[in-house]
Amino acid sequence: MVRRVRPNFTQVVRALIRDVAKTMPEFAHVRPARILVVAGEARRASRGTVKPLAFDGAKSRDRQGRHKPVVRINGRRMLYCITLRPLFFRASTAETRVATILHELYHASRRFDGTLSRTRRHATLGNRFALRLRPLVRQYLKRCPAELYAQLAYDGEVRMLQWLERPGPALPPEHAHVRRVYTEEQLFTGTVRMVTRRTRPVRGPRTSGRIQ
Repeated sequence: MVRRVRPNFTQVVRALIRDVAKTMPEFAHVRPARILVVAGEARRASRGTVKPLAFDGAKSRDRQGRHKPVVRINGRRMLYCITLRPLFFRASTAETRVATILHELYHASRRFDGTLSRTRRHATLGNRFALRLRPLVRQYLKRCPAELYAQLAYDGEVRMLQWLERPGPALPPEHAHVRRVYTEEQLFTGTVRMVTRRTRPVRGPRTSGRIQ
């Protein structure tokens, strides 16, 4: 009996982010190499969240002296961490997974300095947030590479990065005992079960998009 190899879904999401940044002007400011993608625990009905990893100007310390943990992977500092939560894997389609990832990218500052956009918050836009994001999702689904779309529609076990020790919030300088730098040593590759509902694809004829 041949054992089924579990795909590396972290690489799939990173390939999606690279393609979005390359092909969609609205996300041209996104720097995929500065985004860490992990699988995480449930948080109410959330499918995903994006965590800013810096203060304005990509600084790790603010004017009050608070310090944000630095996340450095393969020697490169990460500016954002996208956490994909159980509902993303267990109750989704390829389309809703694309929508979740674009949703989180849409929150990033246009400066892409490790902060979130003040004008793209749910509290600021209300229902207009979904109205602005929805056409972008539709546009991308029409151009999403077929190979990449198939990986997002996968049903079965996949491998993903997960936190062994997760970075905490910004803390004042007196908390000197708290870890300040997080690297690959605080991550591990775990198994996640994807359960995918089948729907009619909404995408175009693109066939390039090899996942590396």
